[in-house]
Amino acid sequence: MSNLEQTLSIIKPDAVERNLEVEIKEMFKNKGFQILKEKKIQIEKSEAEKFYKVHETKPFYNDLCDYLSSGPIVVMILQKENAVKENRELMGATNPKDADDGTIRKKYGISIDKNSVHGSDSAYNAQIEIQFFFND
Repeated sequence: MSNLEQTLSIIKPDAVERNLEVEIKEMFKNKGFQILKEKKIQIEKSEAEKFYKVHETKPFYNDLCDYLSSGPIVVMILQKENAVKENRELMGATNPKDADDGTIRKKYGISIDKNSVHGSDSAYNAQIEIQFFFND
């Protein structure tokens, strides 16, 4: 039985700033992801606060929101079998130092904050996050 899923991926400001969009998209395509939609945008801090609302009680929340709104980002809808799980595996651990070889964060991440990519953590959140950026 097919488990075709969609997930949201964000190429974060640190990676966009270093012109890594093409390389990161290639990594997704090489793993069999289809990029259904994508756009390069810059969001306001207030939008970042809404997007990361799930983390608002955590100590890193304010920095996270500042960071996501600090420069252009690329938001994408990715699709493939088990997209959420596979995207998280391809991204690697939140801290690039802990990420496995061959993952996006191991290759491009700078720090636990500037870790180059965001991906939905569940199919449920993927739908919410996709709606957040692609509600047209």
